[in-house]
Amino acid sequence: MEFVHKSVLLEEVIENLNIRQDGIYMDGTLGGAGHSYHICERLSDAGRLVGIDQDEAAIAAATKRLAVFGSRVSVVRSNYAEFADVLDSLSIRCVDGILLDLGVSSYQLDEADRGFTYREDVPLDMRMDQRNTKTAKDIVNEYSESDLFHIIRDYGEDRFAKNIAKHIVQARQKKPIETTFELNEIIHAAIPARVRATGGHPSKRTYQALRIELNQELAVLSASLEEMIKRLTPGGRICVITFHSLEDRITKNIFRTCENPCICPPGFPVCTCGRVSLGHVVTRKPILPEAKELSENSRAKSAKLRVFERAV
Repeated sequence: MEFVHKSVLLEEVIENLNIRQDGIYMDGTLGGAGHSYHICERLSDAGRLVGIDQDEAAIAAATKRLAVFGSRVSVVRSNYAEFADVLDSLSIRCVDGILLDLGVSSYQLDEADRGFTYREDVPLDMRMDQRNTKTAKDIVNEYSESDLFHIIRDYGEDRFAKNIAKHIVQARQKKPIETTFELNEIIHAAIPARVRATGGHPSKRTYQALRIELNQELAVLSASLEEMIKRLTPGGRICVITFHSLEDRITKNIFRTCENPCICPPGFPVCTCGRVSLGHVVTRKPILPEAKELSENSRAKSAKLRVFERAV
């Protein structure tokens, strides 16, 4: 299957990156290179793009798509958590702009064998990096009931998390839970019929929770954002596209802390902690897709773009 992913908030990202022809830019979630292609179009031969992705199919697709730009592009298979090592290996100290387009790609959802979707009966997988040996099946069958409850509650924000965890543990005592449809059936039984009738697919929140836990998505985001801001050149910008409230909250809070890192008590007349602002938040409210984009790409409906600019 060809790697196809419709770039969300493309025009807004390009506008907010303030691309310079001779600048250096990093796409930490390269995917099929939808955003990166348009960044590269705006670069001269003196410019550079570093694209990072952990998905083998994405790397192959992006490498092919960006080949036309020759040596101005470096594509690296890695998790963006390792971005500093990637930049160091390329002898790049600072970059003029960074993009993170978080979450699961259209390709990963549509390629049923990847196990991200609850709409096809396939083995439970959900690995963004298939070099990992652990899969969603391992989480479902090996985590304690308490751990499953906390994951589904915290990462899936599902109010029936306790009952879902209980049903999963009961079911796996009879036989291992191996496929998406087996898990769907268990979740279906754990959620009241009146809720199933109105609340969208009952498995959606649990699958999100399992995917986040397996791929450590929130932990990687939390650990990386401030460090990325520190690797921006003065006036450089980072654009982060999120697709659910957990990612958005982390991004908003880290941006706010980077803008105002002071930890002095509110009553202090003068700051004594000595912490220095790294820059300012460009987007006081997140940028949302326009109606035209929403009509053309249903997966854009939950997207939010936040932007931070490094201090000059």
